Order: sequence, then C-alpha cells, then structure tokens
Amino acid sequence: MIPEVKKEIIELGDGRTITIETGKLAKQADGSVVVRMGNAMLLGTVVSSRTAKPDIDFLPLTVDYREKFAAAGRFPGGFFKREARPSDQEVLTMRLVDRVLRPLFPKDYHAETQVMIQLMSHDDEVMPDALAGLAASACIQLSDIPFEYPISEVRVARVDGELIINPSKSQLEKADIDMMVGASEDSVAMVEGEMDEVSEQEMAEAIKFAHEAIKEQCAAQRRLVEQVGAKEVREYEGEKEDEEMEKKIYDFAYDKCYAIAKEDTSKQERGEKFAELKEACEELFTEEELEENGDLIGKYFGKAQKEAVRNLILDEKIRLDGRKPEDIRPIWCEIDYLPGTHGSSIFTRGETQALATVTLGTSKQANVIDLPTDQGEEKFYLHYNFPPFSTGEARPIRGTSRREIGHGNLAQRALKGMIPDDCPYTVRIVSEVLESNGSSSMATVCAGTMGLMDAGVQLIRPVSGIAMGLISDGDRYAVLSDILGDEDHLGDMDFKVTGTEKGITACQMDIKIKGLSYEILEKALNQAREGRLHILKHLTDTIAEPRENVKAHAPKIVTTTIPTEYIGALIGPGGKVIQELQKETKTEIVIDEVEDQGIVEILGTDQAGIDKVLEKIKAITFKPDVGEVYEVKVIKLLDFGAVVEYTVAPGNETLLHISELAWDRTDNVTDVVNLGDVFEVKYFGFDPKTKREKVSRKAILPKPEGYQERRSSGGDRGDRNRDNNRRDNRGRDNRGRDNRNRGDRRNKD
Repeated sequence: MIPEVKKEIIELGDGRTITIETGKLAKQADGSVVVRMGNAMLLGTVVSSRTAKPDIDFLPLTVDYREKFAAAGRFPGGFFKREARPSDQEVLTMRLVDRVLRPLFPKDYHAETQVMIQLMSHDDEVMPDALAGLAASACIQLSDIPFEYPISEVRVARVDGELIINPSKSQLEKADIDMMVGASEDSVAMVEGEMDEVSEQEMAEAIKFAHEAIKEQCAAQRRLVEQVGAKEVREYEGEKEDEEMEKKIYDFAYDKCYAIAKEDTSKQERGEKFAELKEACEELFTEEELEENGDLIGKYFGKAQKEAVRNLILDEKIRLDGRKPEDIRPIWCEIDYLPGTHGSSIFTRGETQALATVTLGTSKQANVIDLPTDQGEEKFYLHYNFPPFSTGEARPIRGTSRREIGHGNLAQRALKGMIPDDCPYTVRIVSEVLESNGSSSMATVCAGTMGLMDAGVQLIRPVSGIAMGLISDGDRYAVLSDILGDEDHLGDMDFKVTGTEKGITACQMDIKIKGLSYEILEKALNQAREGRLHILKHLTDTIAEPRENVKAHAPKIVTTTIPTEYIGALIGPGGKVIQELQKETKTEIVIDEVEDQGIVEILGTDQAGIDKVLEKIKAITFKPDVGEVYEVKVIKLLDFGAVVEYTVAPGNETLLHISELAWDRTDNVTDVVNLGDVFEVKYFGFDPKTKREKVSRKAILPKPEGYQERRSSGGDRGDRNRDNNRRDNRGRDNRGRDNRNRGDRRNKD
C-alpha cells in the first residue's frame, strides 16, 4: 500500500522554498518528518520512553545530528570506511538545536527522549544545519510527546547590505553577518553567530528579520499537524510533590538565603554556607519523613534560594559578590608567562581564569576539514579545555565534551576575523581554564587576544568579551554585566558578546523566559558594549600592540612564489633536494601548487638557515635577461670553454665557449681564464645553432684596433672550417687529374 504523504511548503520570498512532509519514512518513531530545500533532504525523528527512570530529576534529552557521506556522493576518509564519532560541526549543530528544544518540555517530564536528525541528500547551495531546528520541532509536533509550542531555527546573513534567510555557502563567504537564530512565534530563544565588527543596532535588526521568517515556519508546522490530525498528548507520571514540606522549607530558608546572598562572599564560602543551611533544613523533618520525601529537600531548598537571590538583585540592586548590575569584577592580566611557548597570556576576572598558549606553524599544521558538506582547511583554530579542578571538583575525564567544543568554537569565531589575511602562519590557540565562576569562554577570548599579540601575530584589532545576564519577575528586570556561574544558573538569560572598539565580532545568547522584548535585548547589547570596552582597556594596558617580530625561539616564516616549472627542481628526484636542504638549514619547507605558481613556505628559528633556502630557490629559479651583464665565476675548465656559474645564483651554470673568451684567437682556455676567476659576461639568450644558451666575455671587452670582423659567426672555428674546405677542394682537384691521367694511359694501351 502506497503511504499517504502530507506536505507543507514554506515560501522564502525569493523563489526558494522549504518543504516539510510526513507519512512516508520512519513511521514507527513517535514522530518523523522530511525537510527539503533544493536537493538537500533531512530526516528528523523523535522517540520518547513511556516511563521515566526512577530517581531522575531532569530531562534525559539527546539531540543527535549526523551528515551521511553518501548524501554528498562521497566516501568517508581514512581507512575506516564508516561514519564514526560526530565531527565538531555536527556537535555544534546538536547544541544549537538542544538549546532551543530543552526549555519547552515540561519541567517534570523526565522520560528518556531522543531526537535524531540526519542529512540524507546534500545540495552544495544549501546549508543543512539551518534546517535542523525545523526538522526537530516538526517531528515533535507530529508526536504525542508533551511540548509547549513549535519553534524553528534559521540562518540569517547580510550580503552587500541585504539580509538573507538561509543563504547559500557562496553567499555566506561574502557576508558580514552570519547568525543562527532560534525562536517560537512569540519570542527569540537562541542566537549564535559571527560578525564583521557590526553595531548593536545592526545585530538587533538581523535578529528581528530572522524572527519574522521563523514565525512562518512555526505556522507551517501547525498547518501540517492539522492535515495529519493532532495526537492527544500522552499522560506521564510527573514529579512527586509535598506542598507542606515545600512551605516549611521556604519559611525556614528564604530569609537566611537572602542574608547569605547579601554577605559579599567568595564562591567557595557562599557554597559552604548554603550547604550548611540545606543540612539544617533536613533537621526539620523526622526520619520517617526523610525516608519518604527526603529527595525533595534539595528541590525545594533550591527554589527558595533562587527566589532569594533574584529578589535581592531586583529589590536592592545587589549581586552575590556585592557588585551593582553593571559592575565588572576585578581584572588582572599577564603576558609571556610561559617561556617555552611561542606566545602566552593569563587573563583573570574575579574567580575565572584562563591561560592561553599560541603555537605558530606552516600550512602543514592547518586543521583539515573533511565532511560530507564541507572540505577545506583552517589556518586559525582554537581549542578550549575545562578540567574538573577549575570548579574544585574531582570527576572522570571522558574526552572532549560538547560544551568544550561549543565554547571553543565561540572564542574562535570571535577572534578569527581579526587575523589578517596575509598572516603567513597556521595559528593554534589552546585555552586552559584554570578557575571558573562564570564566563570562561569570554576569558578565553581575552586571553587569546593577548596571547596572539605576545606571539607577534599582527592582529587587526584586539578583541574582548563579556557575558551578560538577566533577572526578571515579569514586571521588573535587571541586566547584569559579567555574570557569575550562580547568576547564569539562577537567571533568565546568558548572553555572551565579543568585539573590538569598532563593533561586535561574535555572540551567543540563550534566553530562558518567554517574550523577551527587543527593548531589553537592546539594553543588554548597549550595556555589554560598555563592559567590553572596559575589559579591552585592561588588555591593551597589558600589551598595547602586537610584538613587531616573533620571539627568538619561535619559528620565522617566509613565503615566496616560484613558477610551477621549477617545483620539480626544488623538490628533486624522490624529494632528495628539498630533504637535504631542510636537514642542512634546519628549516621546514612546504610547497603548494596554486593555479600557475608554487607557494613556498620556509619555517625556521635560524634566520641564516632561512636565507640559505632563499638563496637556493633563487639559484634554481634564476633566469637571466637577454642583453644584461652578469658576474660569473669559473667552476670547471674544458678543452672548448669554461663552465661558469652566476654569482647572484650559485648553482646556476652555463658554458662560456672558447670562442667567446676574447677577441684574439684563443688556443687554450687557460690562456685567458683559470679556475675560480670572477668576471662579467653578457647574456645573449638561447642560440638555435648551438642549441644552448650563449654568454660572451669578449662582447663587453673593447674591440682591438684594426680588428676585422670574421665572415662567419663561428669565429676561429669558421676559419678552420674554411681552411679545411680549401684543402678538401685541392684534394678533389688532384684526384681528378690523377683519374684523367690514368684514363689517358688506358686509351693509349
């Protein structure tokens, strides 16, 4: 039986469309949908368990996004021809979708839930990550899983001043704004992207433009559900509650929490006091009550604590560490901390600290990207590490977390636009978060800026970053600059903004409340700008300008170009020439063929070694100009001339024929020149008669008086040939006479 397919079409207003359909694939999932744009097709599915695991007080949601190599007609790279662990780009897409979906499930829904999105067909002109949020929301809407309302995500870019929804890859290369925006019909929930130093107003306009497109995509999901028929939302067992226990804990703990929050203590001291107060709450109940509902104490104490901290900020404009909403924590910075690295810096803001290292290399060290949807190289990349000791914890380390990938990507996007296009190095930054109490990704941006400048990378402009927060009760609100970890956890918004003195370079925003007004958003952006500039001054006070040169122990890199026909000569048979040259000069040489020329990178710590490589390249590629005079040195003597090399290009040899040594007849080469002699010659180019290049010493010598030009350009050799011809002719005449005489004698006989 042919399945009945239901379909909705979303118009993008420029002739492009997005189609969402259901009913054909993956019908055993709780919900499934195929999203198509051009030839790009994504399958989105969702499945949620009917029962929750015992003793789980959170939503175990997994969002998985995968790009299949077959979708682009490609094989997986390497020896293992099967898709394995997700790439960083896939992980980043998972995070984008998760951050919008998670807040919309009921807070007491704790069933194992899995959203899977896979790219089944790729289109080079479609960016599939921009469709993943739509696919995830649409399949949930078609299920019976409890979820508040549809959402979607779009990419918005600005190209030549025009805002575009879901641009192509070629359009994105020319964009000065590239943002992913996630939202419902009513409010924006997530923003992440990079910009080319744009203003706060320009960024807000792009968000609004994206939101209008999202509204239409949410409406299309509702229409599709109406076609299929809405399923009745499943019943589930929510969290157990005890109102009497909740009130008892609130009455006992609220004022005490308020007082602790107001004391202006450190993170550790504050944590210890809250922990002691929580233990005191347990003493309010009997052993029987604790056995039955003891697991609820943490939940109810947390609610009282959250309300006390929020009210303190809204009522008295006092934060947990005693600051006012717009205040920035104390900052101290240091550069050149690690003597063995190419560049290093420490950035400490309050109880958050990042140590950044910078390493410089050749194009060989570029980060290779090999994905179904993207192939290329990154010459600038950043890795972010968040060890457990940074928060005073001891926990297992199980590889790089999704959070580390996400935070590293944000910092990389913040800085990469300030790396000049002509930077010859591949640059890697590693940020080690050594202390964390909020905004470690922004500390990474600040440390990374100083580390790059310390390494001698000529940044266009330094970049700083700040994390903004929001506390709101619906009527009142407070925008918080440079938020703490607790303020992030207890607040309604986490908004990270990075930029230079001229504008924004990257952002990441997660909003936990519905209906955030653009008025609050713009206030947060403007307050963030003031904070950014305050932090930026601390960075430039520490190091005002990038070092003019890299450090003595850091590699210097020189890039030069050669014609493609000389690449083979520089490499040599089996790589012999280049390998010996690298060993002799203690350098690393990389050759890339780009269009009609070879790009040669020379990396080394010893300038003399680099200069020697440049001399060798000059020698190999040296090509004299016709009519020019060059200094040469005799390196070999032959019977018919001397082998000379150009002193400007040692190793580049040519033959100086004996006839071109002097105006007078030369019988022996050593009568004129000897081994090691240095003199000048004139270059005449390729001689078609001798089929070799011609140089002449005599051409730049004064011509002797009375010298008669020989008739043959062959010089003495021509004279000798003419003498030989005369002798040959005389011989022929004599032989002729002899033959005639013999004939006469025979006739007489």
